[in-house]
Amino acid sequence: MDNIREGLARTGHPLVPMVWELDRICEGDAGGYIHWGATTQNITQTGKLLNLRRAHSVFLRQLAELLIELADLAESTKDAALPGRTHGQHAVPATYGYKVSVWIDELCRHIERLRGCESRVFVAMLGGGAGTLGSLGEIGLTIQDGIAERLGMGSMSNPSRTISDHLAEYITILALLAATCSKIGREVYTQMKQEFGEVEEPVPEGTVGSSTMPQKRNPKLAQDIVAGAAQVRALVPLALEAMQTEHEADRTTSVMMDKALNEACILTGDILQRMVNLFAGIRVFPERMRQNLDLSGGLIMSEAIMLELGRQIGRQQAHDAVYEAAQASFIEGRPFAETLAEETEVSDRLTAEQIQALLDPTAYTGACSLFAQRGAAQAREVANSLSE
Repeated sequence: MDNIREGLARTGHPLVPMVWELDRICEGDAGGYIHWGATTQNITQTGKLLNLRRAHSVFLRQLAELLIELADLAESTKDAALPGRTHGQHAVPATYGYKVSVWIDELCRHIERLRGCESRVFVAMLGGGAGTLGSLGEIGLTIQDGIAERLGMGSMSNPSRTISDHLAEYITILALLAATCSKIGREVYTQMKQEFGEVEEPVPEGTVGSSTMPQKRNPKLAQDIVAGAAQVRALVPLALEAMQTEHEADRTTSVMMDKALNEACILTGDILQRMVNLFAGIRVFPERMRQNLDLSGGLIMSEAIMLELGRQIGRQQAHDAVYEAAQASFIEGRPFAETLAEETEVSDRLTAEQIQALLDPTAYTGACSLFAQRGAAQAREVANSLSE
């Protein structure tokens, strides 16, 4: 190693000093065949993919751990009703378990993408100086296959040094995964706000949120996840630029792709570990969720009222009547039940008792519980498949 380090300092070349040293220590004339027919990128790219495969295994283990945490959370909150929100406003009731099931569904597709790209990404390369196999000829393909088999990898069908779409694909998949993690992190960040108060990421005893505001319990994990994910996504344009190699090889694009791949992997591992830590200790507050359902004074149940009324007078006519009552409730700051009773289209057909029953948000969560249970089962199935 001392000889290699000295050679690296002297030549500035990442491989030649190692070739010299291997040549020196091999027995007989074997040293003369070291690096025969290969070029530096053949070695470094194949080696990098061996390292990437190790990182890939770590990502899958982290995702399996995360899915188990999310499965437990989906089950335990399958009936925890909270406001479903669209465009930042109350829409119809949902449950927290349903929200978690959506995350599970998306994460499982990213796992499919990661597993599906393995045969394209983890491939050995032996094409020589310009990828033409000029020094080996057609037998070079057989040699490349042998190298691949020995390393437990696939073999490039065309070992051109300008081919890097498989590396860009992997970075793009990591960016997709990071985007989902960011979406989840943003949701936790928002729901931790005092105005929402529906969840809280783990805040270990003794954690200081601010040097000046002693009360602060900040969403550190969620913020770090969002920040890291933005950096991963920003690497996709760099990877796409790096695909555009001139002629048969160019160090410029290799440097660009190496940087994108290295940083994407480091950031992804960090994001996934923070995701695991977040959901291993997340606190959920169903009572506050239930209180938030009542913030609109019953307006969140306007669809349920409309559809029940629509059974008698048709959906659109019912929509118009409920719309008038809903707008009056919001603008005048009066209970929805009160303004509904003032609409003759409503009061002539629905009793006060019926309206009161229809205003119960916990009775209008649709298939949320089913989605949560299905999501939990899916998460456990996929997590188990990753550990086999």
